[in-house]
Amino acid sequence: MIRKGVIMKKEAIGRCPVCDHGMDITKLHCDYCNTTIEGKFSLCKFCKLKDEQKFFVEVFIKNRGNIKEIEKELGISYPTVRNKLENVIEALGYNAKYTPKVDKKDILNKLSSGEITAEEAVKLLKE
Repeated sequence: MIRKGVIMKKEAIGRCPVCDHGMDITKLHCDYCNTTIEGKFSLCKFCKLKDEQKFFVEVFIKNRGNIKEIEKELGISYPTVRNKLENVIEALGYNAKYTPKVDKKDILNKLSSGEITAEEAVKLLKE
């Protein structure tokens, strides 16, 4: 996989490509000594994130959680950054406690200026 000019290592997939549920590893092998271990091994929580979520976490950490820098790097608005963060928090199995204040005028202004999509605006207004 290539992302922004960087060749990524092959990773074990954490989600089933058929049903999107989490996957387990059942065999581990050492090429050096030819040892093979079979069993049921769980992947870490981060391995089970979707590629888009992993990329967001990487950008979030690289920018030390600075929302303004994340907005700039990804070219997305503050509400979109917050939504992506909430999505990752929930995917890791935690209860997302953040409840943004809905400012309808601000959402409509961002929609008209193209900062957010119509889908994002609807989601924000439903909150």
